[in-house]
Formats: sequence, structure tokens, C-alpha cells
Amino acid sequence: MVHSCGQEIPAWVYVGSLLFFISLNSFTVSGAPLKQELLDNGATVLNHSMSLVHRMETLLAMGNGSDVTLRVQTIDTDEVKVIQAHSLVLTLQSDVFEELLVNRNNSAVILTETALCAAVFDKFIRYLYCGDISVRLDQAIFLHTLATKYHVWGLQQGLTHYMTQHLSSDSPTGHVVSWYNYALKIGDTTLRDSCLLYLSWNLSSVLQSKEWGSISEDLLLSLLQRSDLILQSELELFEALEVWVNLNQPVSATVETALRAVRYGMIPPYHLFRLQKQSLLLIKYYESIRDLLYLAFQFHSASPIQLAKYFDVNCSIFTPRNYLSSSWGSPWVINSPTRDDRSFSFQTQLGPSGHDSSKRVTWNALFSPRWLPLSARSSYSELGAMQPTRTEAGHPRIIVTPATSSPDFAGVSFQKTVIVMAKQQGKVVVRHVYNFHQSTEEAGDFLMDADLQRRSSDYLIDSSLYLHIVIKPLYHTLLVARK
Repeated sequence: MVHSCGQEIPAWVYVGSLLFFISLNSFTVSGAPLKQELLDNGATVLNHSMSLVHRMETLLAMGNGSDVTLRVQTIDTDEVKVIQAHSLVLTLQSDVFEELLVNRNNSAVILTETALCAAVFDKFIRYLYCGDISVRLDQAIFLHTLATKYHVWGLQQGLTHYMTQHLSSDSPTGHVVSWYNYALKIGDTTLRDSCLLYLSWNLSSVLQSKEWGSISEDLLLSLLQRSDLILQSELELFEALEVWVNLNQPVSATVETALRAVRYGMIPPYHLFRLQKQSLLLIKYYESIRDLLYLAFQFHSASPIQLAKYFDVNCSIFTPRNYLSSSWGSPWVINSPTRDDRSFSFQTQLGPSGHDSSKRVTWNALFSPRWLPLSARSSYSELGAMQPTRTEAGHPRIIVTPATSSPDFAGVSFQKTVIVMAKQQGKVVVRHVYNFHQSTEEAGDFLMDADLQRRSSDYLIDSSLYLHIVIKPLYHTLLVARK
């Protein structure tokens, strides 16, 4: 620091003066809570830090001892917000403020912000003094913008974490899409990937929300390419796409690209017939997707083995997503999951092809709260007799196998997906998704990090484990049969 007479003042003198000033001019907090902590060496820590935070907040509010004036101008308006601040606090928290203060010509620093950033600038400055901040969903982006601009990295990281943990919170028009667009713009990969995964795993609820219409063309096309989408059916996705097109009126090239990303082979033929006659979108762009519809009808009319002799079945139109309808799997609620082993049976269609949809496959699922030894699996085909040994050091396991073998399984492999639900901000959402490899019967990392012993576990809803098992028939192994 430099005195007005030109003499340099040591930093320790200024720090000491500021702290002394705080102690004299701030309110005395009588009866402030005193935190005591006993250390291993027998000493006791007396902690009155909350009292100091209160005094720092009062110092900012009253502006006593201020040596810098922040003039926050709102872009394209005459509005100016004036904040009396202290250069020591600003420079300790931000190297950007430090540079601004070094290069200033007088006691005022002029800052230019958007209207929405200017509206939360008081909150931002208060964080620099007190180290805490209250945040609403509609303020997160603008506080994050300020934290990034002024290099307040602790606040920036805290806001990123806040946003990733509040994706499921209710807001009037939704916020996940705007957060995704913001993360994409600034290059925040953590927030971007969290938003994209939330949209993918909870797509059914997103399709029914006001937020669906605000999705950008790039985000829409990105979602349509994914096989990990969780929704009721491919038909639900097509109908939502038609709504989006009607709302946004994109150029024809975008519509054609989106329509060609729909997996028509996963839509039953009677629905395809109906769409051809009743969907205005499909009627308008029929010529653009005629080949895909033709291929879908061929897929539904012949056995997969016959189809694989003439067509490449290793493409997206024949690859299921994670569909929640009963043809593809079943929900499974496990009450008090740490108590003992549980078993469950359900049926699915053999495959999405119209040739196979009437054929049913019975599946047996076994959940063990601890490790399931290999020696215990020999009796798995006898579902009622299963009482496998468990070890206390193990972790939860789940196994899903067909109850019987069948010649119809030739050329068909089954992808098994276990979806774990959770309640966040009062809403049931997807917490985790586990995929089984084709050659295995179980997910080895299933609930590896979940503490099911705690009633408040993030993986439990009212002390129960909510699962949904999806069986996805895949035909790519039939490529060897092609001529």
C-alpha cells in the first residue's frame, strides 16, 4: 500500500489497522455462540469465528474505513450501484481485483456488468467478506459468471457443485437446459456432463416439462444419438420430437436429421402404420425417411436370423434404448434391502421385432446385500431353493438370468440394465445406471459406494431400494450369418 504522501506502508501495518478498526467499530456480539473443540493433545479450541463473520458483514454494510468505491454500471442503462469496500479484503480474495486496484487512478473502480449480474453483485461482494452465500436456482449462473470473471475459484467450484446437486429441483420454466448451455459456453465440462446425463436419464419427465421446448437444435440432436436415454418408449420420443418441431420451427435439414435419428425398428408396426396416416410431421417428411420405415417394417416381418442374411443389423435403428414400458423390463422395490437376500421373477418380450414380440422370456433376479460367492450360483436355476452364503466384508450384488434356455435365443444376446432411483429435492429421479456386459450375469460394481445401512442413504427412498430392470435384446452377433 502507498500513503497519499507517497510513502509505502507495510502490509502488516494495514492489516493490523483494519482488524483493530473492525474490533472498535463493529457491533459487539454479546452472547455469541462459542464453539469448543477438544484436541488430541488436551488443549481446547475456543471458536468465535461466527462473531468475526458478523463483524465483517457489518463492516461492509456500514462502509466504515472504506478505501475504495466500487461503481457497478449496468450495460445499456444508466443504473449504477455504489459499494463502499476495503481493498485489503478484495485483494485477498481476487487477483483480478488486486490488478484493478493497482492500476486505478482514484478511489473509485468502475465495473461494467449485465443487468442480471449487477442484480447479484451485492451477494458476490458479501461472499468475499463473509465466506458464505445464499443462492437461488435463478441466480446460480450469474453468481458463477462473477466468480469466474473475478477469479474467485472457491465460489466458482462451490456453485458448480451446487448446480450439479440441484438439477432435479423444481423451477417454473426449468433450469437444466439453460445450465447446460451456460456450461457449454464457458467450457465447464463437469457441469455440462452432469446436465447432459440428467437429461438423458430422466428424459420422460423432461419431455413432459416446459423445458423441452427450449432445448437447442444441437442438444436435441445430441440426445437423439444416445442409447442410454431412459424413457417409456421410442414412440414417446417421436411424439415429443413432433412437439419440439412445432414449437421451434427449425429448418428442414434439422428436422430431417432428427427424424433419421429415431429408432423406428423399436416402434411396434401398428404404431408405425398409425403415424404414417396421422402424424403431420411424418407425412410432410415421409420421403426423407422412407428407407428407414421400409427397413423397420422388414425388421418386424422377418426373423432376425433371416434379416441378418441381407442387412446390417448392427446399426442404431435396431438398438434399443432404456425403455421403461413393461415389454422391456420391470420395476423392483426392495424393502429393508440390508436384511437378507431377495429374489424376483418377471417377463419380457424375446425381442422388439414383430416376429419375436409375442414370445416371452422369464427372468430371475437375485439381490444380495453382500457378496454372492460363485459356489452359491449353481442352485440359481432353482429359484425357490436359493439361500447363498454371504460374507460380512462383501458389498451388494445383483444377478439377472433367464429362467430357461430356448432355441429362440440363437443369435440374440441380452443387455441387462439396472436403474437405481432416488429422491432428490422431493422428486424421484435416476440415481445410477448399471449395465451388464454381454458375457456376464451380474454388475460387479453394483452399489459399490452405497451405504444401505443408513436410513438416509442417497440410494434409498423411505428405507427401500427402488430398482428398474431393463432387458435389451441385441442382434449384432448375427452379422456372421450375412451372405
